[in-house]
Amino acid sequence: MQEFSLIATGGTFDIIHRGHITLLSNSFKISKKVIIGLTSDELALKKGKVLTNNYQTRLENLNKLISKEFPNSSYQISKLENDFGPAVLETGVEALVTSDETSNQGQILNKLREEKNLPPVKIISVPMFLAKDGTRISTTRIKNSEIDTEGNLLSIDK
Repeated sequence: MQEFSLIATGGTFDIIHRGHITLLSNSFKISKKVIIGLTSDELALKKGKVLTNNYQTRLENLNKLISKEFPNSSYQISKLENDFGPAVLETGVEALVTSDETSNQGQILNKLREEKNLPPVKIISVPMFLAKDGTRISTTRIKNSEIDTEGNLLSIDK
């Protein structure tokens, strides 16, 4: 039985990799429904990200991934124009699932929720998925041809 009725998580999901799948897997495992915040192109650029895929493509790729990997899961994808999106205002959100890298966001979120007289959410931090070399898997490393989407090291002699 799932621990929560509604949780939130989020990301840019530019090039979907094993780390994203781990984050989503942990989210679907513990909640009946998951709100997934998908970073808008504007917010990504504001954060200094160089996107490979625009919002619409990332949205389609994320929907395809969830249909394939997590069939019958209940979810909603919301466009993130700021760091928190619906997690700040949605009264029913019980937890925020983050990566190790973004776990500090939970404290900020709870402060914002407190200001709006909403109950705090539980912060669940999912360890970063490590590539075969023991460092974290990331879209940047994939774009730099260091690793593939599963975290396997790519030969530099190509």
